[in-house]
Amino acid sequence: MVARVYLRILLLLLVAGCAPLPATAPTSMPSSRLPLQARWQIQYTGPLQIDIDVDVFNVDLFDAPAETIALLRRRGVFVMCYFSAGSYEDWRPDATRFPAAVLGKELAGWPGERWLDIRQLDALAPIMQTRLDLAVSKGCDGVDPDNVNGYANDTGFPLTAADQERYNIWLAEAAHQRGLLIGLKNDLAQIPALVASFDWVLNEECFSYQECDLLLPFLQAGKPVFVIEYELAPAVFCPQAQALNLNALHKHWQLDAYRVDCREWRAHP
Repeated sequence: MVARVYLRILLLLLVAGCAPLPATAPTSMPSSRLPLQARWQIQYTGPLQIDIDVDVFNVDLFDAPAETIALLRRRGVFVMCYFSAGSYEDWRPDATRFPAAVLGKELAGWPGERWLDIRQLDALAPIMQTRLDLAVSKGCDGVDPDNVNGYANDTGFPLTAADQERYNIWLAEAAHQRGLLIGLKNDLAQIPALVASFDWVLNEECFSYQECDLLLPFLQAGKPVFVIEYELAPAVFCPQAQALNLNALHKHWQLDAYRVDCREWRAHP
């Protein structure tokens, strides 16, 4: 099964490489500091271990000190700053700014986190704009907004694909207005509509769910693809990631300092 999926993905990549790009002008912001092929790290828990040789580092917007971000950037590292744009987290310093009317059902398995009614942009925009301003003030190169696929989940609100697309494009435009790059997180079904607005895509477990082919429009557009796998062993997915030019990591679920980067992984003889 894995071999058949690999061949299918590789064929789609070859086809995508020959297909013309969309005629519409992209609204994303290309940056020479965000390479297509990147060694990278993502760490949200535990003391940040920044003494590693990477091109890209993904950190928590609220928790990462500005001094650490500045140090990474002086070394030429592209810094992505994470925040949740589609959910409320009761431990964040701005949690009291969210009105009760925008709070939906809890995210399964994530205590203290609830889906947001992204249709209420008048209520959410000032909060998200402040978060983007924080990213600018901390020196982030780009932002990694999470939970931007609420319409495909049981949020407690009748969200539609059109609602999600509208909200995600608004986020991208708000980031670009501030000189920030922005990535699309896990909203696979809307990639064809959103690839022009975002600067990279970050996906969790596309190899596990056999859906990496859905990421190919980003590669076709010359934009990097970042993948995290938690359950599959590196030996299972790293050869495919290397062949497909995906920037893939094996990580613990808690996103601590542990990492296996497929760009550095080699099969044992």
